[in-house]
Amino acid sequence: MMLSDLRAEVCALHAELPRNNLVAWTSGNISARDPDSGLIVIKPSGVKFIDLTPESMVVVDEHGKVRDGQLKPSSDTLTHCYIYRHMPQTQGIVHTHSRYATAFAVVGKPIPCVTTAMGDEFGGAIPCGGFCLIGGEQIGEVVVQTLRESPSPACLLQNHGVFAIGPSAEKAVKAAVMTEDNAAIVWTALQIGDLIAIPQADIDHLHDRYQTLYGQ
Repeated sequence: MMLSDLRAEVCALHAELPRNNLVAWTSGNISARDPDSGLIVIKPSGVKFIDLTPESMVVVDEHGKVRDGQLKPSSDTLTHCYIYRHMPQTQGIVHTHSRYATAFAVVGKPIPCVTTAMGDEFGGAIPCGGFCLIGGEQIGEVVVQTLRESPSPACLLQNHGVFAIGPSAEKAVKAAVMTEDNAAIVWTALQIGDLIAIPQADIDHLHDRYQTLYGQ
């Protein structure tokens, strides 16, 4: 079995999506790129999260051609592959239709940066890109364009959901979790009153401190 360790990691990370209420039924997927071979491990299409195993993960090349695996890869595979080809620093990608974040997506609005946690993780608003149909590379094109114009590791796709990237699959999952958590906070706050903006200079300070000093 090719890339057995990476398959096991990607399989285990998929459990974080239902655990953090980011997915329903079989929607959503995670992929990771092997830095040595450039091959990509991704979730099989239409398989329930509880039924996923390392063996059921699918290995594809950067153009989506299956290199190992018995099942069909995710319907979002070409999107993932496009992002990897055009954002070489990316080693992990997560796609979800998480409830609160997707609520912003269906009205075509970014999630404004109004918490210090968002400043830390995203360095500004979580942007919203345009609408695309599923199945080809068009979604990947919009994701790349949207994220290149923002410090955020995540973006929304209009009428669709969330794409998050990272230097590892685990960090991409973290970005997806934080996207939904902050979307829920912002949506709840909007029911109470007007949002209080954080000055961009303070957001920049928060983001720099978190990215360079926080943690071990």
